[in-house]
Amino acid sequence: MNKIGAETHLKGIQISEGIVLAKVCLINEDRHRNIPEYEIDDIQKEKDRLLSAVKIAGEQLGNVIEDVEERIGVAESKIFVAQKMILEDETVHEDLFTEIGNRGVNAESAVNRVMDSYEARLLDVDNEYIKARATDIGEIKRRLLDVLAEVNPTFLCSGLEQCEMGKNRIIVARELTPGLTIGLDARNTAGFVTEHGGKLSHAAILAKSLGVPAVSGIKNIHSLVSCGTEILINGDIGEVVIWPSQETIAQHRVKKTFVLKSPVAEEPVKGTQVMANISFQQDIKEALAMKAEGIGLYRTEFEFLARGRYLSEDEQFDIYSSVLKSMNGLPIYFRLLDIGGEKSADFLELPKEANPALGFRGSRLLVARKKLLKTQARALARASVFGPVYILYPLIIDLEQFLLLKNTVLHAVSDIHSGEIYHGVMFEVPSACLQADELLKESDFASIGTNDLIQYLFIVDRDNEYVAYDYTPDKKVFWNLLKTIATAAAKLNRSVSICGEIAGNTRYLPILKEIGFSTLSVSARLIPVLRKALKKVKNPVRK
Repeated sequence: MNKIGAETHLKGIQISEGIVLAKVCLINEDRHRNIPEYEIDDIQKEKDRLLSAVKIAGEQLGNVIEDVEERIGVAESKIFVAQKMILEDETVHEDLFTEIGNRGVNAESAVNRVMDSYEARLLDVDNEYIKARATDIGEIKRRLLDVLAEVNPTFLCSGLEQCEMGKNRIIVARELTPGLTIGLDARNTAGFVTEHGGKLSHAAILAKSLGVPAVSGIKNIHSLVSCGTEILINGDIGEVVIWPSQETIAQHRVKKTFVLKSPVAEEPVKGTQVMANISFQQDIKEALAMKAEGIGLYRTEFEFLARGRYLSEDEQFDIYSSVLKSMNGLPIYFRLLDIGGEKSADFLELPKEANPALGFRGSRLLVARKKLLKTQARALARASVFGPVYILYPLIIDLEQFLLLKNTVLHAVSDIHSGEIYHGVMFEVPSACLQADELLKESDFASIGTNDLIQYLFIVDRDNEYVAYDYTPDKKVFWNLLKTIATAAAKLNRSVSICGEIAGNTRYLPILKEIGFSTLSVSARLIPVLRKALKKVKNPVRK
């Protein structure tokens, strides 16, 4: 067990942005460790008992769906709609009844065995997106077992005087599940730290939408902390600090006591445009509240991933036009579907790859799946009558690829009455950066995705604990590459924004300003912090 006062830094996976300091509440996840198994005499009575539990669990999920629709959005509620559909599926019922009838066992035993078999099948699939869906099966199982046992999820310190039942605490659990994320009142939850749960899990999407800082991938976290341990979460970089020192707390600019507050908006700073990164339509509300000067990166693929299916042209048009209307003429940079790699989805039916990060993803996927590209392009063109549309082409590798995609888009929308549409390059791949002059001549603007650029420049997996030390912008060659892009942009009078993590790190503001970048795009909650820091940065003198 970690001793009080012994500061310990742990590197995990960034799930949801934000920095927070608070005490720990541990979820009691062993309540179903010893699931009762016994023979029964009345099989029909046991089946009826199971059906009753299914009905109650379905009602619970119905309430959750209504709550999520109201608090977050319809898209996110679909996560629980899918769980409810699985729970009420006749095939699932038949499998459970067969288990009770054939083995003559109680409902708890049947639920445990059948749901475990479903989960094992999903986990055996070589696809990260499908593996992440195994969490839904595990959550349905736990919900049914809770109903059958007439218990509720509890905290390890529940019943003790010190127990706060998660209020104003950081929740520590083995796995971040959708039910855990929503079931606890996120408005009074400081953050989440878990051992399991990936970036593309449904729970991760919910945590981001709720604005709750979250870090996953912390091995044996239960053995490192106890109820009441003070920890600091840095969701921006995926770090957890146990018993942080006063110096560490000061460096992260957090208060000693957690108080859930919405950040206070700061007025724009002359000379630097600060825009917001968003993943969902409803994120616009917070961007406007923080006085964002536009949307610098709209990760449109998350609208698809949250729903788990393709979106039609009309569905996309409704979403994009709503966003444009809400921003009332401010620029919105729509990144075309950046799917593939770690952002896979079963509805895409992508091939299995030994190294998906270097494979069929981003612009390569759009080149091959032209129907996907054309549908999105037409939706954006139709929506552009409500405001200027800036289209960002992701993971461009060279001029030839960019022109192929751009011409495909232009041809696809040639018959549509549209407003202003501009085309821009995402600089995320070193080969594209080395062609900055040629690419900027053929584009209207550009954006630098520093997260992927650092990863590809230094061939380092940022989520791999063995090599994560090399995932850093603190290397001269990286800044030289950015200077190359900035120089080409200045010569051709093209605007270039920074939309990766370094844009939100105030430590890098002076060098970004010195190089010549005056447009930054960050999480909406970071805008006030960034603007405060910008007021202290002297504008460089240009010769």
